[in-house]
Amino acid sequence: MQQTNFKVYGYRWIMLSAYMFIAAVNQLMWITFAPITSDATRYYGVSDLKIGLLSMCFMIVYVVVSIPASAVIDKFGIRIGIGFGTVLTGFFGLMRGLAGANYNMLLLSQIGIAIGQPFILNAITKIAARWFTIEERATASGLGTLAMYIGIFAGIALTPYLTIGFGIKGMLNIYGIISVVSAITFLVLMKEGPPSAPCPPDQEERFLVLDSLKHTLRSKDFKWLMLIFFIGLGVFNGVTTWIEDIVKPRGFSSIQAGITGGLMILAGILGAIILPVLSDHYRKRTPFIIVAVAGATLGLAGITFATSYWLLLASGTALGFFLLSSGPIGFQYGAEITYPASEGTSNGLLILMGQISGIVFIFCMDSFKSALTGSMTRSLIVLIGFMLIGIFLSTRLKESTLISKDKDQKLSDKQLSDPPLV
Repeated sequence: MQQTNFKVYGYRWIMLSAYMFIAAVNQLMWITFAPITSDATRYYGVSDLKIGLLSMCFMIVYVVVSIPASAVIDKFGIRIGIGFGTVLTGFFGLMRGLAGANYNMLLLSQIGIAIGQPFILNAITKIAARWFTIEERATASGLGTLAMYIGIFAGIALTPYLTIGFGIKGMLNIYGIISVVSAITFLVLMKEGPPSAPCPPDQEERFLVLDSLKHTLRSKDFKWLMLIFFIGLGVFNGVTTWIEDIVKPRGFSSIQAGITGGLMILAGILGAIILPVLSDHYRKRTPFIIVAVAGATLGLAGITFATSYWLLLASGTALGFFLLSSGPIGFQYGAEITYPASEGTSNGLLILMGQISGIVFIFCMDSFKSALTGSMTRSLIVLIGFMLIGIFLSTRLKESTLISKDKDQKLSDKQLSDPPLV
């Protein structure tokens, strides 16, 4: 397919598919023990907190490893950067099953996979920039982010059934085989870049990580975006972690809480498909970010105060649809407004903000719940206040000049190609 003076290659979809496979598996490894906490405590003979640490270590490790991972991706490229994270995911994914009932070996394996996580997650906008045109990049980022959500949903939905059928060791062995297959698939299919860039020279990334950090943090709009991600991802991590404790004081069952959490993820998957495509189609980023944050705020308010099951389900659906769909658009917007900084740097900083807030929000929500009833309403009201601040900040964002220039160029090219009116 020809795009004026540059070419776009069909292999970009194979590249994206290989990335999506390993990204989904990595997130499945992260969420594995969340739906089987009680079974895992009995199997490993440890406390609930230690089982929770198996997931929490991913956030903690990300805070430490994110910037070095972005530096590796920027300096050595996609194949080596993501490849390193892929090898860690495959190897330590297999080691989890071989650990048996040894909790310490399991935790070491989880930390190994967690180290690989930023090498994978921080690279989606880099892949989009290397292989896709500017008008396809939010879609590519959306599909990459979609894979993460699919991995989370698969982990939540499949793990309990696999544990019942095969036991914890058998379940981990199945996931270990899948991790090795995904790693091999990536390493076989991955290419550093197409023979020629899919965009004009002025749309290619330039800076490496240190220069990128300096340039990125000088952008006022990117600082606003970092705060929006701090709030949004923190809310998502907090609500998904404590969804059962949030709704139980109002009389909802564990099954109803689980269905609500599942709908949040499914709606997020749908939103990550729809909104980024619309953003690319209309060549706009900021209106979709505003709509997403506002819609998520309404969903959070519903979860906070809902007393009927149908309203709880509707609110969970709205929160997931809008909040998760804002991620890929925000990643691409951040990459565009910080040009010519590296996409890996901007992407890594945004995810880093969410990991930090996730740790803070999760602990604070647990600390400030009612000692008498266990209610988390006070914490949720505070989160609604943060989301309102997020709406205000999103209205302060200026539209990406990179995509605006591309839109103007497309209109100019169309006018030149249209026949004159007689």
